[in-house]
Formats: sequence, structure tokens, C-alpha cells
Amino acid sequence: MSDLLRVLIVDDEPLARQRLLDLLEQMDDVEVAGIADSGKAAVKAIRVNRPDLVFLDVQMPGLTGLDVVRVVGPENMPATVFVTAYDQHALAAFELAALDYLLKPFEDERFFLTLQRARDTIRLRKVGELQEGLLALLQAKQPEPAKAPPRSEYLERIAVEMRGQVRVVPVEQIDFIAADGAYAELHVGEKTYVIRERMQNLEERLDPARFFRIHRSTIVQLDRVEALLTASGGDYAVRLSDNKRLRVSRGRRDELASRLGLDGLD
Repeated sequence: MSDLLRVLIVDDEPLARQRLLDLLEQMDDVEVAGIADSGKAAVKAIRVNRPDLVFLDVQMPGLTGLDVVRVVGPENMPATVFVTAYDQHALAAFELAALDYLLKPFEDERFFLTLQRARDTIRLRKVGELQEGLLALLQAKQPEPAKAPPRSEYLERIAVEMRGQVRVVPVEQIDFIAADGAYAELHVGEKTYVIRERMQNLEERLDPARFFRIHRSTIVQLDRVEALLTASGGDYAVRLSDNKRLRVSRGRRDELASRLGLDGLD
């Protein structure tokens, strides 16, 4: 193997994929060999791209992370680090099989330590031992992580990188989200957190019963809205409970009124 470590990222969550990509791009001797958003895409990427290392999400719709291992075959898998949101008790099978994992949300230090361990394993040509661990994991009688309670369909928290650390922001604390080019600003009270994410992805992952996109550049938490305002020029806005005012697109005004229980408002 050359000194360049070729890494495949597999996760169905856009924010999780971007988090891993941002961390890996800090390393001069790492090349991202591919990004897969499903188990099916992961199987193809592993077979075609032949990465040295894969960060593999455990719980994905369709093929789970363990299903990917079954389809590819433990003997054909690259060095593998499982990425999971499960609690420590559900990770006993990984530990028993001597396989590495990252528990979401993870800190930068934990990620780079895991990456270094994987790099050392590959350099010392011990991938065969990891493949034996994958086989043991598939054959284990312990409850598999894939049988753990399914995670929420919608985002419950968002990881934000700031000054070398990761802060987890519960979505229930967000007042509104504003677009800023390729980034999005999470407004939480008087604080603003910036993440690298498209508004479309955020809109799809946030609970529509709680959040509504009032403008192409703004998503608001509905219970923060105190009033729907109409200006003399026919423009619309909302006033939040902290007196902030946000513009509302004309095409979204009627649906917003309905969501706020203001049906029939002229």
C-alpha cells in the first residue's frame, strides 16, 4: 500500500457524511475514495473503488452496515470502522469482535485516534485480523446493533464544529435557520452556529410538524412565531417571540397561515 490512505465514507445522513468529509480533508495523506449514501451504494463502491478503509454507518434503510459486510463478504472487506448512534451497551458485539467504532456524536480527538489506529493496522498488514473480527461479528449470538430501536426519522440534534470541538445543538432549541451561501446559520437565542449544509437537506430532515420553510433562505420553528404580519406593500413577515422579524415569501404565506391555525385569514 502507498502512503496515501484511500477512505470510503458511508452514511445515509448528509450532515454525518459532511462531518466525516470535513475531518478527512484536514489530512494531507488521506484521499476520499468515495462517498456512499446507502448500503447498496456502499457495496458497489467497495467493490469498484477498493478503498483501504471504510467508515461504515450501522443503521441505514435497505441494507444496514452489517448487511453490507454480509454482501461483500468479511474476507473482501477493507479495514472497517463502524459509525453508530447506539448506546454503549449495544456496542458490546463490536468490542467482543475487537472492531473499532465511532459513537455519534464523536469529538475530533476520538476520530483522529480511531483513524490512526486504522492506519497502523493497515500499515502492519493486520487487515486479516479485522476481517476475522467481522466474521465473528456476523456469527455472534449477541443482539446485533441493527436490531436496536430505530432512530427518529427526523433530526433531533445537529453537530456544530467550533474552535476545534464539536457542540451538539438540540433542534428544539433552534429559533430559525438562515441560509448563508453554502452554509446555514442556526439561530439559538442570541447565539448563531454555522454549519456546512444546504437548506433543502435541512428542510427534508426537520420535523414538518415543528419547522416550516417561510422563505427560500429561512426555516422557522413554528412555536417561536408570535404573529404573522402584512406590510402595506403586500409583503409578509413573521414576528418571533423575541421580537425578531423574518420575511415570508408570498407563495408560502397561505400555507404558513394554515400551519399556524389562521385558516381563512385575508
